[in-house]
Amino acid sequence: MTIVKFYDTVDDALLRFAVIIAKTAGRFVLCRHRERKTFEFPGGHREEGEAIEETAGRELYEETGAVTYEIRPVCAYSVTRTDIPGDQESYGMLYYAEVSAFEGELHSEIGETIVTDTLSVDWTYPDIQPELLKEAARRNLL
Repeated sequence: MTIVKFYDTVDDALLRFAVIIAKTAGRFVLCRHRERKTFEFPGGHREEGEAIEETAGRELYEETGAVTYEIRPVCAYSVTRTDIPGDQESYGMLYYAEVSAFEGELHSEIGETIVTDTLSVDWTYPDIQPELLKEAARRNLL
């Protein structure tokens, strides 16, 4: 089982990754890693010395090609997997972005991006991504 919790703030040092719910022209922007068949919101791990806001912008660009966008934090969240003995709670920051322009090519491990009205896709992280979406909606950001 996966437990997802939401926080208004957490210690910045705990934030290991950023995930971005991105939209363009009212439609969701999702990506698919080239080694998977499933879709996910853009996002990834924080690099050494990087501010979490920088992580969000870098990942949005790398995974979708977004070059012109407005991005804002939604909330911090954590994930704990109870099916893995000794799994530690890991923390990330959820962002929301409105993208107005994309570059023509991707510069990462992403195989494709899609722009869609529907979120009835095979999720890479089906226990996490729908929860992030619900929280953003609960906070009136969608």
